Amino acid sequence: MFSAWLKRYMPRGIYGRAALILLLPVVFLQLVVTVIFAQRHFEGVTTQMTNTVLRELALVLDTVDTLSEPGEIPAAVQARAGQLEIAVTSIAQADIPEQNRMVWYDYSGRVLSALLAGELPGFRAVDLSESSAVRLFIDHPLSALEIDFDRRRISAANPHQMFVYTLFFGILMTLIASVYLRNQLRPIKRLARAAQAFGRGRHEPYVPAGADEVRAAGAAFVDMRSRIERQIEQRTLMLSGVSHDLRTPLTRMRLSLSMLEDEEAEALREDVDDMQRMLDEFLNFAKGAAEGEPEVVDPHVMMAQIVADAQRAGRDVTLLPPEGDGHGKVTLRRSAFRRAVDNLISNAVRYGARAEVSVLLTDKTLRVRVEDDGPGIPEARRSEAMRPFSRLDPARNQDRGGSVGLGLAIATDIARAHGGVLRLGESTRLGGLRADIVVAR
Repeated sequence: MFSAWLKRYMPRGIYGRAALILLLPVVFLQLVVTVIFAQRHFEGVTTQMTNTVLRELALVLDTVDTLSEPGEIPAAVQARAGQLEIAVTSIAQADIPEQNRMVWYDYSGRVLSALLAGELPGFRAVDLSESSAVRLFIDHPLSALEIDFDRRRISAANPHQMFVYTLFFGILMTLIASVYLRNQLRPIKRLARAAQAFGRGRHEPYVPAGADEVRAAGAAFVDMRSRIERQIEQRTLMLSGVSHDLRTPLTRMRLSLSMLEDEEAEALREDVDDMQRMLDEFLNFAKGAAEGEPEVVDPHVMMAQIVADAQRAGRDVTLLPPEGDGHGKVTLRRSAFRRAVDNLISNAVRYGARAEVSVLLTDKTLRVRVEDDGPGIPEARRSEAMRPFSRLDPARNQDRGGSVGLGLAIATDIARAHGGVLRLGESTRLGGLRADIVVAR
């Protein structure tokens, strides 16, 4: 439970956590040094100086003990202990304060008052409200006494210097360390940006740099990125080559069938058309998310164009009003993202009577939602539905034809290439399938 609470308040970024790791020991060290200095310097030195003053006060009180009248006190003390620079005055009992007077941060004053209360006979109170003077109040048999002397006699000179030096050099070393820390973390942040860009389908130039461990991680990332790009290129070339080579015999078959007029040729023509549609889907799958270059687009305008094209093609598709209060543009591969949304719309109208499209744009994410009134997909089989060449006969009506199980797989690949995800759920508005493409801005 404590770890969960701590994670909530920990910095999210690596720079903030590294700075925290750097600052905690420095602050802790300063606190330890301050406490030790206060105990050894303030308390120890104040105790020694107070003991010296106590001996002088004992001499003063011995002088007062020999007197018989309060009015003789100032002159007698001046004659016997004038070199001590201690002034003694007779006062009324009502003038003695009920408690000690000092500021809350006067640490040496607390040590002084404790020593005086324990060692000085007749001690009543001490007034340390003035930073340069000490006023003692003593209840003597002859008269109530007020004893004044310089504060510097019981407090170390310039006690704040240690705190100033500690604070100054602590801040200075923290600034110097933060500069080096920033230089060490810059290669890690560059690696993170390059990995994030690659995850969103963009190739950002990156050269490994920094410490040996960071350089090794960067080199591994560059090798991994190169292998993935080669695999994508090989897959694209292979599927494109196979699909392209099959177009020629299909074209010849279509021409040959067009010259036949019997009823058996009609069934063969439908088979050839299905094969042509399959090849088109294979080519779309081969293109993946690499089609086009990333560009800044307005998602609301883009969805309006996609829905308008679908409506002109005879599909019952409706674009709902924009959700949220987010406005602006996002960076997308227009052609690839358009194909992903178009695949979702095609699936929606293929397995249902109508579809609805909505766009939610916030400061952090873009969500494009396509809902239909079809039979939907069971929750246990939604992950399977997004795999290539997956056909869920019990869940979706396959009698509509023209599907080889690549529509959702293509949309999934395109969403992942944009650093997002494709989520399937149940539509609360229409009762069918709900497909969300969520992309981080």
